[in-house]
This record gives sequence, structure tokens and C-alpha cells, in this order.
Amino acid sequence: MALHRQSLYENAPKAKINLQGIRRLIGIYRFMLPYKGYFLMGLVCLFFSSTVLLAFPYLAGKLIDIANGKTSRLFSNMNQVAYALASVLGIQSLFSFLRIVFFAQVNERAMSDIRIALFERYLQLPMSFYDTHRVGELMSRISTDVAMLQDTFSITIAELFRQTAILIGGLCILFITNPQLTVFMLAIVPILALLSLLFGKFIRKLSKSTQDKLAKASIITEEILQSIQTVKAFTNEVFEINRYRRTLQDFVATALKTSLFRGAFVSFIIFALFGGIVTILWYGSQLVYEGKITTGELTSFIIYTMFIGGSIGGLGDILSTLQKAIGASERVEEILLEAIEPYRIERFQQPIVLHKSIRFENVSFAYPTRSEINVLQNISFEIRAGEKVALVGHSGAGKSTIAQLLLRFYEPTFGTILWDEKNILNFPLGDYRGAIGVVPQEILLFGGTIRENIQYGKPSATEEEIVWAAKQANAWDFICSFPDGLDTIVGERGVKLSGGQRQRIAIARAMLKNPALLILDEATSALDAESEYLVQQSLERLMESRTTIIIAHRLSTIRYADKIVVMQGGRIIEIGSHESLLQNERGEYRKLVDYSDLESKQTQGRSPYPCDSFNQL
Repeated sequence: MALHRQSLYENAPKAKINLQGIRRLIGIYRFMLPYKGYFLMGLVCLFFSSTVLLAFPYLAGKLIDIANGKTSRLFSNMNQVAYALASVLGIQSLFSFLRIVFFAQVNERAMSDIRIALFERYLQLPMSFYDTHRVGELMSRISTDVAMLQDTFSITIAELFRQTAILIGGLCILFITNPQLTVFMLAIVPILALLSLLFGKFIRKLSKSTQDKLAKASIITEEILQSIQTVKAFTNEVFEINRYRRTLQDFVATALKTSLFRGAFVSFIIFALFGGIVTILWYGSQLVYEGKITTGELTSFIIYTMFIGGSIGGLGDILSTLQKAIGASERVEEILLEAIEPYRIERFQQPIVLHKSIRFENVSFAYPTRSEINVLQNISFEIRAGEKVALVGHSGAGKSTIAQLLLRFYEPTFGTILWDEKNILNFPLGDYRGAIGVVPQEILLFGGTIRENIQYGKPSATEEEIVWAAKQANAWDFICSFPDGLDTIVGERGVKLSGGQRQRIAIARAMLKNPALLILDEATSALDAESEYLVQQSLERLMESRTTIIIAHRLSTIRYADKIVVMQGGRIIEIGSHESLLQNERGEYRKLVDYSDLESKQTQGRSPYPCDSFNQL
């Protein structure tokens, strides 16, 4: 898991460290304000855990001086120094523990708040947002980006503070104790640390290239094994083996190049690190020989130098991580600043009902991603309360778009949709959508139980109401056939149920919702004849005494419609009953019927469902 997260972080895009980026990163701190007490205590502990450690090199030097017979005002024997060293380590350990505990309180709670804020924003964003953003990208925001911010605030910021404190504090101590040796050290250590940083950055790029080439080889393996039948059918085994071999050869060449430079980097580090220490030891030994410093002071100086060198080297990685964190904060803030739907979570006690009609008045619409193409072109029609209105036409005629406009997934580009003479945009969105039920063609159930999926239509439903809805939807028999009944797990997206079973669960869900307006979007087109018969029965119960819009491709499903709206190219070309539309021999609806008749004759005698033939309407 840690390696996976590290891989994600290495490939994460970076942002420039500028004033705007820093502001965006600091802006995330607003989620920490409710926990500022913990945060301030963590900062205090961080300060002491970083500065107390600076006493360690000094005490180590005093221990060596006392061993050589040189005492000081503070310490007269080695036991006193040993007690002081133990105290320093104990105090530093205590403050480090408290720092981790306090920062964990802040980070875990604050990052949870960020995830909740992102999730709430996802659910409140309009459908037009999802037309331009991929689900994988949004999942990355709430998982990888937030995890990166969490590591930044819990580890990186603390490390930046600690390394800076050690660097500044260590240099100040060295300048005070021995400015001559400090100037000599500053002429060597920063240069070596900078060279190590640049060399290490180059090695990381090579390592990333090696990982990418190995991933490419893995992708080829996965694709081939998933399509093994196609490979064998086309006798391309040799071709695929050669393709895989070429990819691996490319990977091996890059890996060998990386190992060559990694070996050079390790050798350079060993030479530079120990070479720098040896050089400082050589110069410091001359000062000891001349009596300008003691052996203990030289030892302290060397340890301080190692602290400072480590801080300089560590700052490079910290700044790189901060760049990625700024990029993550920008992506998170981008989502949090998106305009949301005017949705209210609380609902009115009185549900919205339909008394008169729903009317489309000169409605035109183009999807935001294809604004130059009008999917609907100046359509007008009326659905009276209690009517069953069918929308028919070829794919792309605009039938499903009408349903999306009714659900207010989008707003009309031009024109108005009226619900009882009131613009639908003037209704509270939550209450308005609560008055509409949808049974789509592709049913996507949640991965819990059958009970949870039916109850989704009315979360407060009782057991009796759930059973009633299941019976009304012709679902109770197959539910009872499962050992766990309503507690049967349906699997991810409902994969453990057949298409007809999923459809009846969706109908039961709509039954519980008891909507004022029902939209059936190709609700039976993907079913076999037997399943369609059972689903059609349950749909008829659901439509009873209810205003219904039936979007249909198979004309057999609209035989009871009060009105049929025929669409073509985003326009309404015919409106009427089944009988009246049939009388127009040159009409589009008559053509659709004739085609359906021809299709039914070709399948006559093979279908057990009597309504497959349009002649029986």
C-alpha cells in the first residue's frame, strides 16, 4: 500500500512554488481551524523536539573533553554529561510523541472534513460537470490528492519546520563557537549537498522511466491474456511474443542505464560525504593541534555539520513534495469552487403534486459539450395530469433529452417547461425531483442488499411497505426464492441478479417513492420475452392513475398510451393517438408501425410473448 501511494506521488503533477500556490495551499488550512488548539500544541511540541536535539552534539563534545581530562563550568564528570544526554533524548522523545499525537488529531479530522466536503460537492454538482470530468479523475481528487495533502500537513510541513530549525540553529551555534571552522565548512558542505540533490533528481527521472517501461510490458501482458481467444484465432502468437520481447528489451536497456548511474551516484555520495567529513576533520585537527579548539569541540562541530548537511539535502525533497502538494490543493480547491445545483437537503412536508399539466413551450436545447448542435429544436407539447404519453422515434431524436430536462439535469437553452403553469426552475430542486420517479433501461443497483435497494426509493419505509412494493413489482416471488430473502446481497451494480430481476427491483423502488410523474426510459427494451411480460405487468400497476411519460423504441410497449409524440431530429413531427396516427399513411409513425409489423412477421412463432407483434395492439 505504501509503495502504491509512493508511486502515485512520484507521478503526481507538480505546481510552481509561488505566492498564488502558497496561498492556495494555506487556504486548505481553513479545514484545520476547528482543531486549532491541537495544531498550536503540535507546533509547540515540534519546536521543542527540533531545538532540544541541538544540545546533543554539544553534550557529546563535552563527554569527549571530560574523557580527555578537560572539565567545564557545567560538568565536572562524565556521569553528569551522560545524565544530561539521557535527559535530552528523553525530552526530545516525549515532545516527538506529543507532536505526532496532536498533529494526528488535526490531520485525521481535517482530512476527513475535506473528503466530506468533496463528496458533498460531487453530489451537488450539475450533470454538465460530469460531461467534462471522468470518474477516475474525481476519485483521484478524493483519494490520492487528499492523501497527499494529509502527508504534507502531518509530515512534510513538520519536516520543513524541523530541518529549517536545525539548519538555522546549528549554523548559529557553529558561528558562535567557532566562526573560522564554520566558514571553511560552508565552503564545502552546501556545494556537496547541492550536487547530491541534482544527481538524485536525475536518478529519480531514470527510475520513473524504468517503471513506465515495465508498466508498458505489464499492460501488454494483461491485454493479450484478456484477448487470448482473438490472438489464437488470428494465429498471432509469434507476433505477440516478439512485441513483448521488444518491450522487455527496452525496459532492460533503461534499467541497466539506471543501475549504472545509480552506482555512480552511490559512489559519489560515499566519496563526497566522507571526503567532506575528512576535509573538515583535517582542518579541524590542525586547529586542535594549534590549541585553538579542543577535541570535544571538533567532535561537536562534526556532528553539527552532519545535521546541517542532512537538513540541506532534506530540504530539496521537501520542496519537491510541497510542489506536488500545491498541485493537489489547486485540484481540490478547483472542485470546491465549482458552482453547485440550487439543491436543499431538507424537504417540505407537503410533496409536490401535479394537478393540471406539464407543458413544453418552444423549448430548444444543446448540451454544454456540444453547444453548436441543438438536440431539441423549438418543441411544444402538453402532458395532462393522469395521461400516459409516449415519446417515439429513432435513436438521437431527442426523447431521453426531454426526460433529462424534466429532471432538471440541464436547463433549456431557450423556452420554458411549466408544471401546473409554474416554471419548473422555480421549484426547490430537492422537492421537485422528489415528485419524479424514473425507471431507466440500464438499472444500476447499489452493492448492498435487495432491501436497501428497494428502500432507496423511500429511506423511511417500513418492512410492510417494502414487501408491498416488491409484490406490486412482481419481485416478491424471486426474492423469496433466495435463502436470505430481502437481505440477499445483489453484488456490485447488481451483477448477481438477472436483467429482469434488476428491472423489477427498480420498479419496486419507484413504487415506494410514489411519484407524481413517472418516466419510463426504454424500461423493457433489453429484456427477453418472459422477463418483459413480468416487468410489463408490474409497470402497468405502477402507471395506474399516474401521469407517465413512456420513452420507447419497441412500439409494443406503448399500446395503452393516451397520446403518442413522434420525434425526428430534435423536432416533434406528429402528435396523436395510435389510431389517429395510423390513418396518415405517409406519416413517420405509420412507417415505424409498418417496420415493426415486418419485424414481427419475421419472428412469428418464435416468441412466447403475445405482445411482440404490433398487429395485436
